[in-house]
Amino acid sequence: MAEEKKEELQNQEAQAKESQEAPKESAPAEPAAEEKKEEPVKAAKEQPFKEEAKTPEVAAPIAESEADIWDTASDDGFGEEYSEADRKKMEALYESTLNQISEKEVMTGTVVGITNRDVIVNIGFKSDGLVSLSEFRDLEDLKPGDEVEVYVEEQENANGQLVLSRRKAKIVKAWENIQKALDEDLVIDGMVKRRTKGGLIVDIYGVEAFLPGSQIDVKPIRDFDVFVGKKMEVKVVKINYANDNVVVSHKVLIEKDIEKQKAVILENLEKGQVLEGVIKNMTNFGVFIDLGGVDGLLHITDISWGRINHPEEVLNLDEKVNVVVLDFDDDKKRISLGMKQLTAHPWDSLDAGIDVGSKVKGKIVNVADYGAFLEIIPGVEGLIHVSEMSWSQHLRNPQDFINVGDELEAVVLTIDRDERKMSLGIKQLTEDPWTKQDVLTKYAVGTKHTGIVRNLTNFGLFIELEEGIDGLVHVSDLSWTKKIKHPSEFVKVNDELEVVVMELDVDNRRLALSHKHLEENPWDTFETVFTRGSVHKCTVISKNDRGAILELPYGIEGHVSSKNLQKEDGSNASEGETLDFKVLEFSKDDKRIVLSHTSTWKEGAEQPAPAAPKKKAAPKGKGNTLNKINNESEKSTLGDLDALSALKEKMEEAAAKPAKKAAPKKEAAKTEEKSEAKADESASESADSKEESKDS
Repeated sequence: MAEEKKEELQNQEAQAKESQEAPKESAPAEPAAEEKKEEPVKAAKEQPFKEEAKTPEVAAPIAESEADIWDTASDDGFGEEYSEADRKKMEALYESTLNQISEKEVMTGTVVGITNRDVIVNIGFKSDGLVSLSEFRDLEDLKPGDEVEVYVEEQENANGQLVLSRRKAKIVKAWENIQKALDEDLVIDGMVKRRTKGGLIVDIYGVEAFLPGSQIDVKPIRDFDVFVGKKMEVKVVKINYANDNVVVSHKVLIEKDIEKQKAVILENLEKGQVLEGVIKNMTNFGVFIDLGGVDGLLHITDISWGRINHPEEVLNLDEKVNVVVLDFDDDKKRISLGMKQLTAHPWDSLDAGIDVGSKVKGKIVNVADYGAFLEIIPGVEGLIHVSEMSWSQHLRNPQDFINVGDELEAVVLTIDRDERKMSLGIKQLTEDPWTKQDVLTKYAVGTKHTGIVRNLTNFGLFIELEEGIDGLVHVSDLSWTKKIKHPSEFVKVNDELEVVVMELDVDNRRLALSHKHLEENPWDTFETVFTRGSVHKCTVISKNDRGAILELPYGIEGHVSSKNLQKEDGSNASEGETLDFKVLEFSKDDKRIVLSHTSTWKEGAEQPAPAAPKKKAAPKGKGNTLNKINNESEKSTLGDLDALSALKEKMEEAAAKPAKKAAPKKEAAKTEEKSEAKADESASESADSKEESKDS
């Protein structure tokens, strides 16, 4: 019996042990999600400090659940599993020990440990995270238990660890704070790190922001380096997330205070009020002055009674000056200031003895197209008009005569002290050449002079014989032989030209001059050379529908109609061709010669008109005139009068000899014309040879 009881007790003990082990073996039958949550816990077992923290929290619920199981087993017996309610209760207790976290967000964690390389941070997740110790350099007294903000990069990496970053958390938090500062118009304390092109780099919340130079202060800043390393209050004015750019401004903070001061100043502003200001900017047209919150413009003409080229000649930046309010605009908030108005006008102190006819000395301060300004004393100027600089009528640009800085003496022509205007003259210091006593004899009609060509016009040219004495040479008085359409065909400006006085009018200051009258009229001689019916070698210069222009001997021109250009072979003479032409008409008064080539070979062609009555013999000087024309003409043809007289003598001797009986009258006439043509050619050749010898 004892053995049977002993075996029965052993069986009961074995069943009790199995019933105690049954709940422990049923625990692994949790859902797959519960197993997944236990994996990081297993990995975290390597961290003993965490087990110590977790063990007390987990042990109590397990003990409590085991007690309930034992109570249930004692009531219902051994070998039964957890009920559904017990399982849910167990899950709720486990999940209450963990936080719900999401990746890519900032969370607050607690430092639970510090090693030589990492900081261990607990964010309430099933495992702790590691953050590099280098990311806590700004926290020198970091210790376990401190709360820090971290950025959740990954819940589990390849090693099953939670990945955190404090650096990224600071960046994300900084951008959140920057956006908040922009939305709520908050003032931020920044640190100026360094200077950059166009402004400064300011550190706000660990992010580098750009502070433009124009946004540093209300007045221009010339030295940015003085702000480097200093704290500065700024406001965010623009964010560009695409480029991670932030623009801040310190000027907006100052402007708010200035607006209040500006309103007070404008309320009390009056014309004529004298204020003290500081020069904040200079331009070539004036100076901007800070009046203590509002800017005013001091124009360059209101700085000094004297003439200045740039404000920097008399003023300096950041200089304190007294100015008077000249005008202001309430709507546009513009204020015009003056400085010279604080002193007496120099015209009030001008010597009362200065009057019309007085001589004054001064310095040229400005030269314009119409004249120059002579400063007698600072603030008192007189205008010297270009017409009062010289008796010459051809002075067009004052800068050719006067330069800035020249010290000159002038005569007062007009003066108006009320209008504060004065006109001066320089030419009055010398005698008017037209009023000289010898002008009537020096420039009497027929006198010859050499002058300089000063101006060309369509109708003629002006020659300056001396300063203040000019004369006109009409285009028709330039040459006897050449047909000149414009004076530029004959001379150029600044060329010297010899002329003879044709007319003198002292009262109106006029001189009529001529260049061609230096010589005798060669048309008196041409009348004896180009007689009607005479034949001459001529060159076709140009052709038109009505005919052609010919160049005759001695460089004169002749005209021929189209029907008289026909040659013996039936063709017409072309430009540049040299042929024999017969004179059909000669007019000395009109200076016109009409010729024909057809008449030299064709019977019945147009013949010369009846010869006019014979004129008197040419004057003695005609030979010299023709010689001179020969020398000046581009192409010599008949030569001088010696060759011409020799030709006439031969013709007279030939006419004196009896004509041969065998030759008919017509043939004799033709022979005579041919002999004349040959004689003309020989004379032309002799003239050409003479010209060549002269040229050589």
